[in-house]
Formats: sequence, C-alpha cells, structure tokens
Amino acid sequence: MPHVVTDSCSRCLFTDCVEHCPVQAFHADDERSYIDPDTCIDCGACVPPCPVQAIHEVFDPDEERELLDLNKLRSRAFPVISVKRSPLPSAEARQSELGF
Repeated sequence: MPHVVTDSCSRCLFTDCVEHCPVQAFHADDERSYIDPDTCIDCGACVPPCPVQAIHEVFDPDEERELLDLNKLRSRAFPVISVKRSPLPSAEARQSELGF
C-alpha cells in the first residue's frame, strides 16, 4: 500500500522528505504536503527524514480511506515538489506541540 501524509504535516510543511522520493510523488499547498498514492512505489524512503513523523504507510485501506482519498485528491490539485523548501514560520511550534 502507498504511504500518505497525515495531518501532522499541517502548519509545518517540513519538506525534508521530498528529496528522498525516487518517483516525485509529493505535492504541496501552502500548509502541508500530500503523496500521490498512484505514483508512490511504497519504498519508505520519505519516512525517516520527516521531523514530525507525518508520513505513514496505509495498512488498511478501508479504515484509512479518508486519509488516502485526501492525499489522492489534493496531490492532483497541486504541482510536484522535489526540492526541499523552507518550513512554515509555525513549524517549530507545531513540532513542539506534536512532541518532537
């Protein structure tokens, strides 16, 4: 199953993960990133670099359908990002809020 970006990415937009994706499956809006599940090859290379552990593998598509659908829908609405960007100004506070 593909990997997805969770709500932990909201208000952070750390993009350390995108440079590790061999198939350029990441897309982003102004607040968070998304993984295109049709492009993702499930390699997991993006998971370790995420400083807020916002990337998860979908284990049960029935239980995680909403998250998978959100990533699919939003990834189609925004361009691919493959180069690390500066995180949002709220990223450090959000990281602390999440316990990292």
